[in-house]
Amino acid sequence: MPKPSAQVTAAEISRLAGVTRATVSNWRRRHADFPAPGAGSEVSPLYDLAAVQAWLAARGQTSAASASEELRAALRLRGTGAAARVLPLVLAAGEGEAAELARLAKLPDAGLVEWAHAASAALAEAMPRTETADYDERDAGILRALLLCVHAEGGQAALGVLAERALEDSAASGAYTTPAPLAELMARLLAPANGHDRYPMRVFDPACGGGALLAAAAGQGANELFAQDSLAVQAQRTYVRLRLNAPDAVVTARVGDSLRDDAFPTLEADAVLSNPPYGDRDWGHNELAYDPRWAYGVPPTTESELAWVQHVLTHLTPGAYAVLLLAPATAARATGRRVRTELLRAGALRAVIGLPSGAATPFHIGLHLWILQRPQTMGAEAHTTVLFTELSGMTTSDEASTTATRSASVRTKVNQGAIDWPALTAKALGTWERFRADPSSFPNDPGIARAVPVIELLDDLVDVTPARHVRTAPTAADPRHIADQAEHNRDLLRRSLTTLADAADVGTWPPAGETPRRWRTATIADLTRGGALAVLRANPTPTRETDTTVTVENGDVLLQRTAGTEGAPGAARVADEHEAGSPLDSGLIVFRPDQRRLDPWFLAGFLAAQDNISSATTGTLRSSIQIDPKRLRVPLLPLAEQLAYGEAFRRLYELRIAAREAAAQVASSTELLTLGLTSGTLTPLETR
Repeated sequence: MPKPSAQVTAAEISRLAGVTRATVSNWRRRHADFPAPGAGSEVSPLYDLAAVQAWLAARGQTSAASASEELRAALRLRGTGAAARVLPLVLAAGEGEAAELARLAKLPDAGLVEWAHAASAALAEAMPRTETADYDERDAGILRALLLCVHAEGGQAALGVLAERALEDSAASGAYTTPAPLAELMARLLAPANGHDRYPMRVFDPACGGGALLAAAAGQGANELFAQDSLAVQAQRTYVRLRLNAPDAVVTARVGDSLRDDAFPTLEADAVLSNPPYGDRDWGHNELAYDPRWAYGVPPTTESELAWVQHVLTHLTPGAYAVLLLAPATAARATGRRVRTELLRAGALRAVIGLPSGAATPFHIGLHLWILQRPQTMGAEAHTTVLFTELSGMTTSDEASTTATRSASVRTKVNQGAIDWPALTAKALGTWERFRADPSSFPNDPGIARAVPVIELLDDLVDVTPARHVRTAPTAADPRHIADQAEHNRDLLRRSLTTLADAADVGTWPPAGETPRRWRTATIADLTRGGALAVLRANPTPTRETDTTVTVENGDVLLQRTAGTEGAPGAARVADEHEAGSPLDSGLIVFRPDQRRLDPWFLAGFLAAQDNISSATTGTLRSSIQIDPKRLRVPLLPLAEQLAYGEAFRRLYELRIAAREAAAQVASSTELLTLGLTSGTLTPLETR
């Protein structure tokens, strides 16, 4: 049976040809010989890629696509499995000189295949893989595109394209990347306390994913890197990435399930960094019930994260540290109480840092960083305090909203770009360094950080959630400091209430008539085909900061993709000049309107209408409801009318933001004042 040809959308044709999507629409209407759709739907047709390329070539329309886009097209034509076969060759190409790459790209098909076999054989011993790759002349197009991509954009760009396609082919779920700022923070938390000792040399990640954490460790000075992942493509990707980023480091990567089939059973590393899978019920509980790694208790079926915690501790040298990114439920679930108790008693859990939502997948919850330390020896004196740091409020939107008036620059905390990473990193590192220097006399930071005695944690819950502990005011807090902070909070509350009162003045809107207005509507798919707007999404698997990413532009409409996250499902806003140039978070969809035809605030208001969102969502569980942007509808109104509606929607948006900020300031002020009264650091006004 012949293999079905690769299919492409109109948007992909526009990128290949270097034209707008409106131009592709014109070609479809005006040229009878333009390839007819062979699949898809009327709203989103798909075209045969080979037929499109032949049509473009016949018209003398040379490709204006980037080298990475050409590589994507070549992979589509070759079919499933091609990306995984070719991915290891990125290393051979990435280590070559520019002149050599150009020479190889000009070889005939047979010569390219010969090069691929030779390069693959040279990598066979070190490269993690499950089977030997074989190449033939049908792979020549991909090989040539790979060499040209490495030559033009670098090895990391080609690696990103191939890994993305290989993950799609494998239908892998739960393969997420750790954002670069978070990976850097985690790596820097491993730095020696005194600043003079060298950075840990041997660093291990047992669930390496795309290798972001080990790459960050290499950037800090680690030179022996060990990685394992259950997906072959991720293990290979990590190996290639590290070899390209840190050519002087010794890299060892293996394929396999770390819990069931540990590829490094005798490894004791100087440090461990990991972002392990979360919520996994099939992690091997039954077959691993008597595993010697469970020194702190057998993890229940629902506690895969605590299995990873203990796995990591067995791979540390005595006294060495690990930093893990974990779901917040790990800190509080009743089923994990026994294991948490033993970790605390042994002094293995040193700190828990609460992060803002949006720091990493899943973006709608605030994840935790656990800092672990393997006890020096059995019977040695355990640590008596644990550091809790709560940084969920460290976002740029907090600062902006305290001084905002009724303007479009007020922003909500719904995207990764809202996190103030420099401030968060400095606070986390500074707090951890002070605690490590002298845990017994750590100066508590009310509302932010507190060193809690272990004995205080060993209650009926053994809850190690940071927010639960930093909100407890220490008796040694400076009353003047608390009083000054309370006055500052009151000032912020007064300002936020003034802003709310101004925002509430939206005017009086008259009735439309005896009956509601009716208007013709068009779907987003129709408007996209007509060139009135473009729909953009974030690259799901970025590999480094210099990779091609979707950035926000002034006037873009940002729609929250998933229901059940912070804010209302389908919450929409218009980006302003302050957000322009920032990378798009994967939890958002960008609608980029032609402002000569669509007003951004008009578009945002109707996109986020409750009935519109309801008709365009899929899924049944609240946490997994997804919005299909193509199905959303927008009224067809003249631009003058759009502007009037847009101004109204803008004012309503600012009213919601002002109300949210006022509510947050009320909660913050009352909480601090109550804490001050009950802790004895503040006294009430005299009764007269």
